[in-house]
Amino acid sequence: MQENPYHQDREEIKELLKQYQDLKAGRQHSFLEEEAFERIIDYFDDTEDLAQAIEAVELGIGQYPYSSALLVKKADLMIATRRYYEALNILEQVELLDGSDINLYILKTDAYLALDQPQKAASLLESALLHFEGEERIELLFELADVYDDYEEFDKIFDCLKLILEQDPANEEALYKICFWTDFTGRNEESIRLHQQIIEDKPYNELAWFNLAAAYQGLKLYEKAVDAYKYALAIDEKFDYAYRNMGDAYIRLRKYRDAIESLEKVLELSRPEDVIYEAIGHCYDKLDNYAQARFYYRKASHLNPDDSKLYYKLACTYINEEQWGQAVKQLEAAMRIHAMQPEYNLAMGECKMQLGEFKEAIQFFSNVVRIRPRNISSWEALIRCLYNAEYFEEALGQVEEAIRITGGKPIFIFYLSAVLFALGRSREGLLQLETAMSKAPRLLRKLLDLNPVILQYQPVVDIIARYKKNKSI
Repeated sequence: MQENPYHQDREEIKELLKQYQDLKAGRQHSFLEEEAFERIIDYFDDTEDLAQAIEAVELGIGQYPYSSALLVKKADLMIATRRYYEALNILEQVELLDGSDINLYILKTDAYLALDQPQKAASLLESALLHFEGEERIELLFELADVYDDYEEFDKIFDCLKLILEQDPANEEALYKICFWTDFTGRNEESIRLHQQIIEDKPYNELAWFNLAAAYQGLKLYEKAVDAYKYALAIDEKFDYAYRNMGDAYIRLRKYRDAIESLEKVLELSRPEDVIYEAIGHCYDKLDNYAQARFYYRKASHLNPDDSKLYYKLACTYINEEQWGQAVKQLEAAMRIHAMQPEYNLAMGECKMQLGEFKEAIQFFSNVVRIRPRNISSWEALIRCLYNAEYFEEALGQVEEAIRITGGKPIFIFYLSAVLFALGRSREGLLQLETAMSKAPRLLRKLLDLNPVILQYQPVVDIIARYKKNKSI
């Protein structure tokens, strides 16, 4: 029966440590080979006893002063104990002994980065790339990508990953990383060409298909993205990120039923996430299936109860069904988290107005006007509410303020006309109507929505007819 390799290794290190203690104590015939010192140093390093590891490396170098391997380990320990300049001096010695040791360049890079000298680290690695091939060159390219990340040369990170994939098209780490950096740098066209080449050589690489799809998606070529995601899923039917992204592409294409199908697969394959439930709710919302939309928005809110916009979206489904009271409950929940969010106040104002609770509605609309004084829709909502509540004097003041602040937008001139008619100031109302019609006759419907009875007043009909005759409306 074969001995347990872990047990055997443990016994070997125990014996080496005993020999090492004998050597330290100066006992006769004590001798350790260079490789034994390396194992002892690694043991102390792994157990985080850096003082003992440094002592061992010093003793080892005393016996093997020209060992580049032991000098590299000493440099590594110097970096671990933040003695960066000592580490660099040691690595200069290593370079004279063995300039082909890749660890020399990796440790120098670590030291330069620790000293906040990323440009030196980059220059070192760029020159080192000329002397290495195969796996070692790929390792250096990954190191170089990290250095570029450190001083925010993001396009160069993409270049490094591209070089890795040109050498090793199936490198999973590079495939995963380049997807992110393609999106970050916007280099989608290059990514498409690169991954098309990879797929030509390795047609069953699902990550290459996924990256190709993501690059198409970055260019808003959603149909092509969906096709590429389908290839990725044909290779790996449990590729949940492909289903996730494909769901997003279908939403962009307004293919909401297909999006729901893709997103439900994500829920089958991975842990539930509020963003997935929310996305499914959004699809049902767009399909006017408000009950199902609420079902998924609620699931999302259970996972993320502090996200106020989920309660707002729930409220909007009730508003679409004119269930004003239910909408108010959801908006109250949203506003407990973000009380002064303009959209929430606007929606709450609308609900309160529909419920006939005009004073509260006015307060919510006033909040929005205060937060967004140049926003037309907030002024419009406030003035409509004041008009519907028959607070005509206050409506007049607000409409005049809206005209002043928004630079005389025609919509408010129509509203000014409506308010003047309501106050019995018909002559002024007609003058303002004439002005509004001359500026934006197509907005007449806003006035008629507010006061359809105004069409029973002949002078108003005459003004409208005149603009119709002139084909301005």
